[in-house]
Amino acid sequence: MAKLSRRNFIQAAGASATLPLLSSPAFAADKVKIGFIFLGPIGDYGWTWAHNKGRLAVEDALGDQVETVYVENVNEDASAIPVIRDLAQQGCKLIFTTSYGYMDQTIQVASEFPDVKFEHCTGFKRADNVATYNSKFHEGRAVLGTISGMMSKTGTLGYLGSYKVPEVVLGVNSFCLAAQKQNPDAKVKLVLIDSWFDPPKEAAATETLINLGCDIVTTHTDSPGPLQILEQKGLYGFGQGADMSQFAPHAHLTAIEDIWGPYYIERAKAVLDGTWTSTDTWDGFKEGTVVISPYNPVIPDNVKAAADGIQAGYKDGSYNVFTGPIYDQDGTLRVKDGEVMSDADLAVIDWFVKGVESAA
Repeated sequence: MAKLSRRNFIQAAGASATLPLLSSPAFAADKVKIGFIFLGPIGDYGWTWAHNKGRLAVEDALGDQVETVYVENVNEDASAIPVIRDLAQQGCKLIFTTSYGYMDQTIQVASEFPDVKFEHCTGFKRADNVATYNSKFHEGRAVLGTISGMMSKTGTLGYLGSYKVPEVVLGVNSFCLAAQKQNPDAKVKLVLIDSWFDPPKEAAATETLINLGCDIVTTHTDSPGPLQILEQKGLYGFGQGADMSQFAPHAHLTAIEDIWGPYYIERAKAVLDGTWTSTDTWDGFKEGTVVISPYNPVIPDNVKAAADGIQAGYKDGSYNVFTGPIYDQDGTLRVKDGEVMSDADLAVIDWFVKGVESAA
């Protein structure tokens, strides 16, 4: 494994001009080089940390058949293009771009390297050499919402999000609907900070939600900072992407854990054996991509049982939080009684359900 920083990748690109092509048949027969583009630092203990665990799982499973490299802290703007391009130029035959904001950049670079396979996480644009993959985080949000609806004393819940993109909107709605099934009067105060990883912003936004009366806060940002604020205040919350209980043993009720390793291993094997094709994968509890971390002992047994029931329902297909009637913020009926929203509609959702209130 090698780590490439944004500072040294250009130097590496220049040096490559004097080296044999890494994509030569001899090299390909020995191992496949796999690149990863990460949004934040691998030590964020959240989203990027979970993806890096997946990268390490590839190394453990496939050994000397593969070599992995990664670049962390890559912005979701045009500056990602030369970083992705460099991985292709350095001989990577499979490249994972692990955040929604890399979608157009991935498509552009993929058009320049038709023999390289690209995998974009949480996006929807594909090509012959670009696959997409995602996790049904909203299934986990339904578990967190169930716990919150049953445990909140105020009925006012906080949600700290990053951007208003379908992935985040879907999570907010799932959390709110699940909470309202336990407490019909529950409402969700929402703050979007326009960043995935910004510990100071995350902490400040958490303070805002607490000041608005939220006694439980869930996050769709990547650091444990919000949990540490909740720990100080004697309140509760949830980890994002990974078990964050070590940072807030009292406040951390549970977490949605992102399990990327099996998918990364499967796709790397497909490149190795020549069976890789462009696909769209969206897995959840049933496939093991979404996992709920151990419950905090402070959660009552009846709440644990209800949360376990949500997980079981998603696994056997008997439960879906997006079953109507569902109303939007304006009170308009969006999903009729008994109807279930399709995955296609969930993947592009851009409206919030009744009970979600902007807090900033």
